[in-house]
Amino acid sequence: MPELIEMTPFPLSMLRKRTKLKPDPFSRLRSWTSLALYLAIAVSLTTLAADQPDDAKALQGTWLPVKAEFAGQPVSDAVLKVISLKLDGGKYEVFVGEEPDRGTYTIDSTIRPKGMTISGTEGPNKGKTIPAIYELTGATLRICYELAGTKRPTEFETRAGTKLYLVTYNRKKQ
Repeated sequence: MPELIEMTPFPLSMLRKRTKLKPDPFSRLRSWTSLALYLAIAVSLTTLAADQPDDAKALQGTWLPVKAEFAGQPVSDAVLKVISLKLDGGKYEVFVGEEPDRGTYTIDSTIRPKGMTISGTEGPNKGKTIPAIYELTGATLRICYELAGTKRPTEFETRAGTKLYLVTYNRKKQ
């Protein structure tokens, strides 16, 4: 009979009331065990999140491009040599030769791939919002920008006929 009761779709407490079964002596123990398990999982997730490096701080600094492609085509080394990117406290500054482009950026390191939103405040991108994704590994930063401003890229690649711009930067050595 106990096997049949355990297999019913009704809560056991309802069946116990209707059938006058004795209360399960382990029900409180199961409740406490479940609570302890949920708390352990919550603490573990919090610890994991705290152990991950703070991308906002790690992104800060000056970055130099070492490889780039736009719409499926490689960017020449001559062009890469005149570009620099500086990220500092939510503000960016890009120089292409002597021409500056400045603005702000926000990151979302909780999504995969990690997201970045760039907002131009002065220079050629003034008034534009550029969605991007990024990957930070040590002293290497990869960013894939969607220069059309339509939607965030989903992978680190470019294709002909798009305005995807993929850049691999190395941190400038001080």
